[in-house]
Amino acid sequence: MTDNIIEYINSSAIGNFFLLAGPCVIEGEEMALDIAEKLLKITSDLDIPYIFKGSYRKANRSRLDSFTGIGDEKALKILRKVKETFHIPVVTDIHSAEEAPMAAEYVDILQIPAFLCRQTELLVAAAKTGKMVNIKKGQFLAPSSMRFACEKVRESGNNKIAVTERGSFFGYGDLVVDMRGIPVMKKECECPVIMDITHSLQQPNGADGVSGGLPQLISTIAKSGLAAGADGIFMETHQNPAIAKSDGANMLPLDQAAGLLKNLTTLRIALNDMNI
Repeated sequence: MTDNIIEYINSSAIGNFFLLAGPCVIEGEEMALDIAEKLLKITSDLDIPYIFKGSYRKANRSRLDSFTGIGDEKALKILRKVKETFHIPVVTDIHSAEEAPMAAEYVDILQIPAFLCRQTELLVAAAKTGKMVNIKKGQFLAPSSMRFACEKVRESGNNKIAVTERGSFFGYGDLVVDMRGIPVMKKECECPVIMDITHSLQQPNGADGVSGGLPQLISTIAKSGLAAGADGIFMETHQNPAIAKSDGANMLPLDQAAGLLKNLTTLRIALNDMNI
């Protein structure tokens, strides 16, 4: 892995997409290392630049009794262990300006959650760490409006930016993805655009306080995102989504990752050959 994260995500010899993938939240060291090891094997075989994703803490929960994490320091140390064990970059979410320098000591990319993408202090603090900043598009924002979030990071002295499409609110309990947003953000934000293929299939805030999802459509969203011009794919995966501590309803089962990524690589190569 190169120390330059932009070079790394563009390092595929076949011009493949890059991948951010892992569990929604770090539940423990064994599960994190297992997911990272399996995904690294798959992505290495397919020449996909791979970044391990795991939230060290979940701040946006529907209910007070929802799982939020195993402890900040413990989870961040697990992220560092994944990085050092497999020599791959890692990404995690931050939720406040104070978290930025703390998390930056452990990870390579700081991710701004969609519901916080307009928080100026958070964006500036993330930018000032010098780490790459991945900004998720708010479910309430037009794609073109994401350029203002990117400008806050650039004007704070950091040009290492990516933005992620993760769907837009469609009524009270559903999301839709407007694929026009991918080329719009590529033009307006002038940075890599990532398609989140799992959160975009959430059905948030169910009657029981737990979000639902449509994981059977993950492949459809992924293929559509690549065809629309996405540079990267974001997905959450788990050995057994049914018992995942967070967002299990829209996760990809880990044993399905190889088939999906192989199909997406075939599609990406075809798109490259057609110069799309």
